[in-house]
Amino acid sequence: MRALTQSLICSVLALMVELPALAQAPWPVKPIRMVVNFAPGGSTDVIARSLAQKLGEALGQPVVVENRVGAAGNIGLDAVARSAPDGYTLLHSADGAILVNPHIFKMETDVAKDLLPVAPTANAAMFLVARPGVPSGNLAEFLAHVRANPGKLNYGSAGSGTLQHVVIEMLMHEAKFSSVHVPYKGSQAVLVDLLGSQVDFSVDLGASIPHIKSGKLRILGVPAKTRSKIFPDAPTLVESGINVDLVWYSGVYAPAGTPQAIVNRLNREITRIMHSPEAKVQLDTMTSEAVPAMTPVEFAAHQQRAREIFGEVVRRAGIKAN
Repeated sequence: MRALTQSLICSVLALMVELPALAQAPWPVKPIRMVVNFAPGGSTDVIARSLAQKLGEALGQPVVVENRVGAAGNIGLDAVARSAPDGYTLLHSADGAILVNPHIFKMETDVAKDLLPVAPTANAAMFLVARPGVPSGNLAEFLAHVRANPGKLNYGSAGSGTLQHVVIEMLMHEAKFSSVHVPYKGSQAVLVDLLGSQVDFSVDLGASIPHIKSGKLRILGVPAKTRSKIFPDAPTLVESGINVDLVWYSGVYAPAGTPQAIVNRLNREITRIMHSPEAKVQLDTMTSEAVPAMTPVEFAAHQQRAREIFGEVVRRAGIKAN
């Protein structure tokens, strides 16, 4: 009888150990959807498609990219936040929708609570550029000129609340000058009018590079702590005494509540893929580079700090959506 009791106890204990494992279904067992909340062809989309292919190979299931465009990225963001937290729906987004939109839009999604940062993918080069007609042989000359002519120069942005708008508002506050904001519908339109001398200066994410090299535009500085590898002679704003240090990421997010084991695996795979030699070749062509490895917790903490910084800029400048 005693032997039978011990046998039953052992069987129960063994079952208790097996049940949690049985409860955790294998993942993935079907295709994964990666939503991109910006238009096809842009850097956020291009990075997502390359990542999706390699991620699918690593996970053994296709990762299908779906563009959900509109409302400055909020439509795609909301779609992912409302999805089941099962690891089969992901978001690849640039920072604007994550860091700036919460401060200028009435959003359905609370990005800090409803989305789980998984891993950063890449950051984009940014350049402060001016048309050649502006007295600006260097950053110091440019600042002296705009300070001596308050409100007489103008700058273009891709729209109110976009990266260009927020960065230049931060620059004006830190460097103590004022200029007139001219919002456009997209950064390409800004570049066209900058080349046509319709606007005086702007911040660009890389499309200006050939025009800087040809002399059609003048690079004044880099809004970061480190100099650009492409234009190493251009000073950073930080080394010039202006406290504007911005790192603009794209990254992968999952609905809040996604199992931590899935998030951790995605983080490992995405980090490995983005730091591969193949990814570096592609990112070099886009004047981008992989973000240093971060755990999901580190990525979330970085994004929260950045969101607070941008919120302060938006409130101080009174930035509103178009």
